[in-house]
Amino acid sequence: MFVTTRRSLFASVLALLALASVSAATPGDPKPTLKFTGIPNQNTTELAEKYAPLAQYLGLKLGVPVEYVASADYNASVDAFKNGDVQLAWFGGYTGCQARAAVPGATAIACGVRDLKFKSYIIANKASGLVKSEEFPTTLAGRKFTFGSASSTSGRLMPEFYLRKAVKKSPKEFFGAEPSFSGGHDKTIELVAAGTFDAGAVDYTVFDKRVKEKKVDPNLVHIIWTSPEYADYNFTAHPKLEEIYGKGFTEKLQKELIAIAGDDRKLLSALDRAEDGLVICSNETFETLRKTAVEIGLLR
Repeated sequence: MFVTTRRSLFASVLALLALASVSAATPGDPKPTLKFTGIPNQNTTELAEKYAPLAQYLGLKLGVPVEYVASADYNASVDAFKNGDVQLAWFGGYTGCQARAAVPGATAIACGVRDLKFKSYIIANKASGLVKSEEFPTTLAGRKFTFGSASSTSGRLMPEFYLRKAVKKSPKEFFGAEPSFSGGHDKTIELVAAGTFDAGAVDYTVFDKRVKEKKVDPNLVHIIWTSPEYADYNFTAHPKLEEIYGKGFTEKLQKELIAIAGDDRKLLSALDRAEDGLVICSNETFETLRKTAVEIGLLR
């Protein structure tokens, strides 16, 4: 009787251990939170509110917790990605190149339709007397001019590239002073409208949207130059996604982003891509942009 009891107890212990093992591998176990960010090219408070629904949507589709993490500035978003603090980021073309150069295995996975043919505007305060030009406006020489963020593709990289190409001078030599950086497209528009600067470089979508919403007075500010097209904003995925969530997760994430359509496109309002949605892209999509940044000394 005593032997039978011991054997029964032993069997029970084995059964409990087996049950614990199965429980530890159960797919329903809590998974680490997928954190993502976006460059703060507009009002950061508004962006946080707009990104929240997208985080919730992706969480439901992917079966993992998803959280948006605000970034203080462009550099902070790149640093967070480099450090692995976020595993996904909506970058500008240039910041995406910076992030992928710093993190081997990082991959551009989605961009807006418009991002394959993006543009910069140079806008000017009408009182400055600056007029529209088909070529880069060399009449800006010696004027008060501001770029956007120092790490902005449309507000700095591409305008500086075309400036250097047109006049064979650095911004400092051309404007007669160290370059000014407003920090964001909205701010550039406000500063030019106020006359603090004669002109500035901006993301064409931000300017057009503000005009449409009647937040820009066309009697004060107008477009004097439109750049040639280039590739810009994109979602870049960190290689840690495959380590944390398993092989094939990045492709699954890409598919869910591309699949956002119809009424769900409002989820992309933080990216200002609700109208056209997202399409597949890759690192190769931004290779010309990367080479441009290297050429003018903004990337190694």
